[in-house]
Amino acid sequence: MEKRVVITGLGAITPIGNNVEEMWKAIENKECGISEISLFDTTNFKTKLAAEVKSYDPLDYFELKQTKRFDKSSQFAIIAAREAVKNSGITKENTDFDRVGIFVSSGIGGLRTIQEQCEVYCKKGNNRISPMFIPMSIANMPAGNVSIEFGFRGESMSILTACASSTHAIGEAYKTIKQGYEDVILAGGSESSICEVGIAGFENMKALCTATDIKRASIPFDKERSGFVMGEGAGIIVLEELEHAQKRGAHIYAELVGFGSTTDAYHITSPAPEGEGGARAMIRAMEDANVKPKEVDYINAHGTSTHLNDTLETMAIKKALGEHSKNVMVSSTKGNLGHLLGAAGAVEAIICTKAIENSLVPPTINYQVEDEECDLDIVPNEERKQDLKVVMSNSLGFGGHNACIVMKKYAD
Repeated sequence: MEKRVVITGLGAITPIGNNVEEMWKAIENKECGISEISLFDTTNFKTKLAAEVKSYDPLDYFELKQTKRFDKSSQFAIIAAREAVKNSGITKENTDFDRVGIFVSSGIGGLRTIQEQCEVYCKKGNNRISPMFIPMSIANMPAGNVSIEFGFRGESMSILTACASSTHAIGEAYKTIKQGYEDVILAGGSESSICEVGIAGFENMKALCTATDIKRASIPFDKERSGFVMGEGAGIIVLEELEHAQKRGAHIYAELVGFGSTTDAYHITSPAPEGEGGARAMIRAMEDANVKPKEVDYINAHGTSTHLNDTLETMAIKKALGEHSKNVMVSSTKGNLGHLLGAAGAVEAIICTKAIENSLVPPTINYQVEDEECDLDIVPNEERKQDLKVVMSNSLGFGGHNACIVMKKYAD
């Protein structure tokens, strides 16, 4: 018999808040976390803006020795996991740590560390490369370091599907608990790639917005959108088998009821024509959740603020939901957060969970110019107070990776 899977813990560090409550208040206040890049000198770059985590000092969270052993992507993952675990109330007394898994992803991993060590090699030679270079930079280390932090000894993995990575992590964790293989899984993602190499790579492929007006940079579904704004941070949710959660008296935020995943098999960066792959992921997720399109109240869109994504995701939603696409509320919170790449889906899953909890649909902020190709109800600029029973979240990644999760308001 398949198990029910619920969300019992939330943790985040983002450009609009260094914990979940700060982030959610910023969403309610329609705050934008985008600002001028401070992490490096942008004189020779066209890209001037990013969504950095604010007021971040690693020594507020780690001992000095640890800061030299953890890439920022691992630091963010541990910080978010600490909040999520504390929020969940999981302890050795109420949970078997041999049955707690860690599905934490990163789309790129320790890119900053890779850049720094390549500079060391070029200037000082191979003998000066840090022995911690590989353990700091490989993309599975956020998951590995989280497991070490807490002593969780269940299945541990890092799923890399670019910007769909953490949604895939959540979906696969859901399936694992559903089939009875683990009782609890920490699932999500972490990313910290705002560095010279990261910005240059995306800039040179014409993916980034080069606007200098903060309020006209990340503008999903707006006709004047011109590229995404890179963000950084982490999001971790605690997924738990329902009976296990009930037995220990856990607070249940929502129930995860569906997951759909597909591949475009089309292009390394462009979505499939008419959003066909994304549509199939949404259809699979609804079928897995046993919900009909007309039951979906809200979709947190991938909504990156690139011309191709927003146009083709609109087509995908229409294809998946049919006539109901005219009525469903759709918004992108990347106007607030920028694009957290491999961590985006996890942070957006937390926002969906808070939306269910607070009966509030977050708006697509800084929207001004209507685009006839993106003619959904994108909840422009102002939130909606509405009871939410079924919520979906989309993530679409380079390489044609598509992932969709479905959450429900919890009921016995």
